[in-house]
Amino acid sequence: MTLLFGALSVGLILSLLSLGVLVSYRLFGIPDITADGTITLGASVTAVCCMHGIDPFVATGLGTAAGAVAGSLTGILHTRFKINALLSGILMMTALYSVNLRVMGSSNLPLMQYKTLASMGEGRWRRLLGEEGVLLLGWKVSAGEVALLIGVVVIVALVGLALYRFFRSHLGIAMIATGNNAQMVRALGGNVERNIVIGLALSNGLIALGGSLLAQYQGFADVQMGIGMIIWGLASVIIGEALTGSSTLGMRLIGAVIGSVVFRLLVAIALRWGLNPNDLKLITAVFVFLALVLPAYFRRKRRRMAPSAPAPAEKAEPVGS
Repeated sequence: MTLLFGALSVGLILSLLSLGVLVSYRLFGIPDITADGTITLGASVTAVCCMHGIDPFVATGLGTAAGAVAGSLTGILHTRFKINALLSGILMMTALYSVNLRVMGSSNLPLMQYKTLASMGEGRWRRLLGEEGVLLLGWKVSAGEVALLIGVVVIVALVGLALYRFFRSHLGIAMIATGNNAQMVRALGGNVERNIVIGLALSNGLIALGGSLLAQYQGFADVQMGIGMIIWGLASVIIGEALTGSSTLGMRLIGAVIGSVVFRLLVAIALRWGLNPNDLKLITAVFVFLALVLPAYFRRKRRRMAPSAPAPAEKAEPVGS
């Protein structure tokens, strides 16, 4: 049960990463590699703030804002300096590695002795449920695990709802239209460059928020924690789309969350069955490959197996014509 709660909590936290990747990759068609740097940036800024006694809510907000700034810089490199979007993300990700080291002052910052959102929630629920925790389906679960899972569920639900409402606003609709047909938006007088910069800032702000919460949940921030996270986000988005089977905005947001949780559960099960942690990135790449290939394969197979429509019968000529 502890493994299940941990997998659910981490999966939900990283669903914020999936939502950020959904914005940049699905809405704008930009595979933004900045994610590998901004998730660590959010974690490092929040960790340093918590170590200096800043309120964890403020620290989380500062980490999110730092990620949004990094995303906007990627957008500026792409729109103002006409650098390819993929190369802009690689440039910013590379720069952020040094920035994160500067912010942290070392490669790892432990947070176990400092006040964080995780410690605050755990303390309050321990006072409510007691040190012994609760029984769920016959399994004993600590109050801290229950508190963390409920808190993460609330945060992800609020973020998802806010994101849905935003993309129903005039600015959000304009951003979606920019991703679909930038030339049409430009012909109608829309500011395509502004929409892209805002979209990448929003995407990386969500990713940094995920990194901030992940550092507080794990109890440490590490400069290597962002390596390969863009693959995690892409896998979650693709798995979610395969499970929901819908292209509407609301279902895409829900699918990104579900995909992240399912992907984390698959990884947790693989580790429980004896997978070498050194092979985790390889297994992640295999999962992404399967998620990309299998849906298209099954669609082609269903089309081949579907019975062909019978040819329309010829209209009979009237007798005596």
